[in-house]
Amino acid sequence: MINKFLILTLYFCTLFSFSQDNANFCEQVQAIQTLVKTKHYAPKKLNDSTSKAVFNLFIKQLDENKNIFTQQDIESLKIDRYQYDNYIADQNCSFITKYFTVLNDRISSIKTHLEALKSQDLDYSGKLTLQYVPKADHSFYKDEAELNKRYKKKIAYKVIIKLLENETDIETISKQFTTLEPKVKLNIIEKELCLLEEILNKQGGLKRFVEESFLNALVKINDPNSTFFNNTEKIEYTNLLSKHQLSFGLLTNKNNNGEVVIQYVIPGSSAFKNGAIEKGDILKAIATPLSRLEIACISKQDIQSFLNKEDHKVVTFSIQKKNGSIQDITLTKSKIQVDDNVIRGYIINADLPYGYIKVPSFYTNKESPNGRGLTADIAKELYKLQRENIQGLILDLRFNGGGSLGEAINLSGMFIDRGPISIIKSKSEANFTLRDPKRGSFYKKPLLILVNDYSASASELFSTAMQDYNRAIIVGSKTYGKSSVQRIIPLSDTKDLGYSKLTIEAFYRVTGKSHQSIGVIPDIILPSLYDNFKSSEKDKLYALKNDSTTITFKHKALPKLNLETLIKQSKIRIDSTQEFTTITTANKKLYKLLFEEDNPYPLALKAIAKKRKERGQTMDSIFETPKITKTNRLTINNTKSTQELLKYNAEDKTQNNKNIENIANDAYIKEAQYILTDYINSNQ
Repeated sequence: MINKFLILTLYFCTLFSFSQDNANFCEQVQAIQTLVKTKHYAPKKLNDSTSKAVFNLFIKQLDENKNIFTQQDIESLKIDRYQYDNYIADQNCSFITKYFTVLNDRISSIKTHLEALKSQDLDYSGKLTLQYVPKADHSFYKDEAELNKRYKKKIAYKVIIKLLENETDIETISKQFTTLEPKVKLNIIEKELCLLEEILNKQGGLKRFVEESFLNALVKINDPNSTFFNNTEKIEYTNLLSKHQLSFGLLTNKNNNGEVVIQYVIPGSSAFKNGAIEKGDILKAIATPLSRLEIACISKQDIQSFLNKEDHKVVTFSIQKKNGSIQDITLTKSKIQVDDNVIRGYIINADLPYGYIKVPSFYTNKESPNGRGLTADIAKELYKLQRENIQGLILDLRFNGGGSLGEAINLSGMFIDRGPISIIKSKSEANFTLRDPKRGSFYKKPLLILVNDYSASASELFSTAMQDYNRAIIVGSKTYGKSSVQRIIPLSDTKDLGYSKLTIEAFYRVTGKSHQSIGVIPDIILPSLYDNFKSSEKDKLYALKNDSTTITFKHKALPKLNLETLIKQSKIRIDSTQEFTTITTANKKLYKLLFEEDNPYPLALKAIAKKRKERGQTMDSIFETPKITKTNRLTINNTKSTQELLKYNAEDKTQNNKNIENIANDAYIKEAQYILTDYINSNQ
């Protein structure tokens, strides 16, 4: 009787626990639906069509690489594909349990198979074949038997790759293969098991991971920039945006053995000042007085989540040093002290002196270590450059993913007299025109802006304003194409239900047009390593469409730039310049490597070694930076003011010299300098 009573008690307690969890999950689902409906810029109604979209995104969130579920699993779950709208309307969230069960069972099944492989012989004869297939063309394996075959091939392939990493001579490996293979195979299998454990050990457990994956899908059908955040993710995201957060100052990575190693100690941080932690040390555990996290089969994200918790201000790091000894080092979170400018201006000494400033992001004064925003930092550097009598300025926005729209507006105001700069549009409110807050301009000489495929958001706003005012020449490749604004909003004001980073507004050019999903088209286009890659906003699932809006305040543009001759002269140079020929060739090679299916080849030592060598040589040729010939490289100098500062900071001086070397050898900056010279000469 007692045993039966205990079993029944445990059963009902478990059932009650799951019911409670589902109740909390249901609250989150309802809260997200309400938030999207009331706040999202272009909310989608949940119906059969959008339910199907949620299903596809949900499965992708659970198994992005399609290496856990089988097609049979997907078919068994497809019953829900058109039902989410009905489930949510009925506040029935019990459907989520089956996804947890299927995922948990599949991971357990794969682990069992991997354990069995430890005592099985693998086929290295070449009877089996391998083939590279682009990620976009991946499909789920038909059933468990096919999935198991895939893991068998995967382990065999990784064993050979590991042996090739340790020894390059094929004959030596062949002779010692039977001796070396068992140990390497065991090590590879343990790593695969560890990766599966990482999924099971995600913060909050597997069931919470499944629930939050659904919440993410529910938000992301509205646009790719909206997402769900739990408390830890929200802190991580805001910390990423801020350069002024509390931090221990350690960046980590995983080595080939799956160990978490210290990759970098940030100067000025708590770890840097302590001096006991060095690059290459292995992280074994992290602990507070109340909790401890063992670093085994755990992701870097979970480590950062532990460290970023607000109440984890003092943490003890168990570190394995290079000599094998273990040290416990206690650190306190602190603000990283940085006294220097976030950016720096350089002088290009050509026939005419030009200024050059790399703009990393549109950061605000709250995000900057020195307490100044981007506009203030650029004003400071531009003041130094103007004292050097520069005749033109190059602002480099390549790989600038955006940031503060306010800083983009303020920076635009430095280069125009006055007028509208952008139009903001929300779901329900009337258009709001963002204007230059100050009359007059800080800099009036020629301006050139370098952009590329990954210049996005605020950097696009600034570029479009300069283009529409005819204030700058935009040079490079078509930009990312994001013209939306996100805000982090709690799902509830009274309960802890998490957060959503939600798209609440869109911004438009002063002409009323949008660059959403089409990007900013440069005035002068240069070849890019990433041409034709499907990596822009328009290539994301459910990206917002391009449209236009009405204007209230017409901008007064400067006289139209005469670019026809400049475009012709630039094309002649590009066609005859080795650096750009190399970039065009590299783009074709990289596209073929990443986006085209390769021919099958045998799963055997020599065949894999040959394929690995070929791909390695191709990658080396692709990423070998095309450098300007010594006789034609740029001459780069610091301003006199910066030269004085560098006398007292050896570390800064070393980094500064690297920056100068990179700028001097950059073919894009070289061409930008030529274009500026052509422009000034044509105007004279």
